[in-house]
Amino acid sequence: MSNGKGANAAQNSSQMTLKESLDECMEALDLFLNNHFSESLERLRPRVNESMYHALIYATVLEMQAMMTFQPDDISNAGNTMKSAQEVCQRFRRKSPGLTNKSVGESLTEVQLHAEVCYAECQLQRAALTFLQDENMVSFIKGGIKVRNSYLIYKELHSLIKSPNCLKGPSHVHLEGGISFGIGAFNLTLSLFPPRILKVLEFAGFSGDKEYGLSLLNDGATGMNLRSMLCALLLLCYYTFLTFILGRTGEAEVAEAEKLLKPFRLRYPRGAIFLFFAGRTEEIKGNIDEAVALFEDGCKAQQAWKQFHHMCYWELMWCFTYKRAWKMAYFYADLLSQESRWSKAMYVYMKAAYLSMLPKDEARPFGEDEVELFRKVPTFKQKIAGKSPPTEKFAIRKARRYKAPRPIKLPVPVLEMMYMWNGFSMISKRPELTEGMMQTLAEAERTLLESPENEYSVDDRCLIHLLKGLCLKNQGQLQAAEECFNKVFSSDKKIRFDHYLVPNCLVELSLLYIDQGRRDEAIKLLHKAKHNYKEYSMESRTQFRIHAALAKLKADPGEEDDTHL
Repeated sequence: MSNGKGANAAQNSSQMTLKESLDECMEALDLFLNNHFSESLERLRPRVNESMYHALIYATVLEMQAMMTFQPDDISNAGNTMKSAQEVCQRFRRKSPGLTNKSVGESLTEVQLHAEVCYAECQLQRAALTFLQDENMVSFIKGGIKVRNSYLIYKELHSLIKSPNCLKGPSHVHLEGGISFGIGAFNLTLSLFPPRILKVLEFAGFSGDKEYGLSLLNDGATGMNLRSMLCALLLLCYYTFLTFILGRTGEAEVAEAEKLLKPFRLRYPRGAIFLFFAGRTEEIKGNIDEAVALFEDGCKAQQAWKQFHHMCYWELMWCFTYKRAWKMAYFYADLLSQESRWSKAMYVYMKAAYLSMLPKDEARPFGEDEVELFRKVPTFKQKIAGKSPPTEKFAIRKARRYKAPRPIKLPVPVLEMMYMWNGFSMISKRPELTEGMMQTLAEAERTLLESPENEYSVDDRCLIHLLKGLCLKNQGQLQAAEECFNKVFSSDKKIRFDHYLVPNCLVELSLLYIDQGRRDEAIKLLHKAKHNYKEYSMESRTQFRIHAALAKLKADPGEEDDTHL
């Protein structure tokens, strides 16, 4: 950190302009949320080398863009900009033994306190970019160190602002918002990990209290501070995506999301981000037509950042899947395969999957052939944070079937992937959509029965039993659903390829038992799914769902040392 008269002058100057800087950054954020992305960056750019908040928000916007475009140049540029922002923050920090020293902490000026929280945020965001950008172990270690350093600063600041002697300047609400975001984000994120991993992280000094994290983020989101948008976005992602990937479908999460969205929708009625989340909440409630209208509005609301369109395209693809409008769903998968870099293997797989759902004699859009598309899927394999995304690995594995000169068709690839994204819960409140899926499954089952036995026959039948079980559960036919899940479990030793089916059917059966109040039986099945099955597709997702179900039951997670992710 800089010392001497120059540093003092910088700090004296910044003290005079801290409120002004925050006000201008709030205006820039307002422009951003109203879809004026370029104007927002233009408002921030002139002061990025002198104001820590201008530097941080400017770099944050670039990082959001980079994460959506997934272009290496954008990721590199965002990383360099965030590093420069961190250097600006460093100029305003006090050189001291640390905030844990009581006399040092309580003697910090308002600017120095803000510099600490901005510096911690830069560290955290730089770590995220490091994980995205680099694949070698040294980079991962560096990223991990940044995460820990960031957490320690947040933790010390959180203790400090609770002290009665802590300075509370005119901009204290923004400082509190920054700390709420940091501590809240860490607690919520870490709480999602299975207990074995969480124990290791807690031993290293981290905390993973979900309710505390949600409470802090809610405080940050509902206050008028610079981080309210970031807190709200993280909560919206949790309530409308993470909880559903983990298999929860509670009304409470949807209600929380709608409550959070309401003030933002009133203030930014055409804000693309909030139109997207409004569409997602309608989709979760089963209001598919309303969701489609909101996603389409989100695309029309702005043309500057096409990446927002891609988020909407992905959801529109699933909305038309639920309606069994295979060609419309194919259309959005095709747009994604052409425009988005995030997961071309997944997009091409979905294109092939939708075409395979059409009758043999029906014309294919653009003259494309599903067999050729399935064969191309592995060529689009990529790595994020050093690993291939699990859904991409799953798609590549399923597409292998089409390598054969005379491939055996996948029975219901769209519905199988829909299950992986917990799509059957989306249609649970719409009987006609569930009935449509049952018709598709009945047709696929009939085709299997009429086809000669082959090496995939058992696996394909088990897949259809699993998906039929989910539909029957949606229809309230719980005994029939249980029989379907048990058919999968009884075929455990006969399954040759899709080993994910049995642990997942045990999870689904346990969730059925939970709904029926059969708590002990549910816990027994969850433990069996957790400890008896390893090395299968999408294992991490299943393990997270098991953890979430056991946590909901407040059950002893069991022998944690056996947990395998």
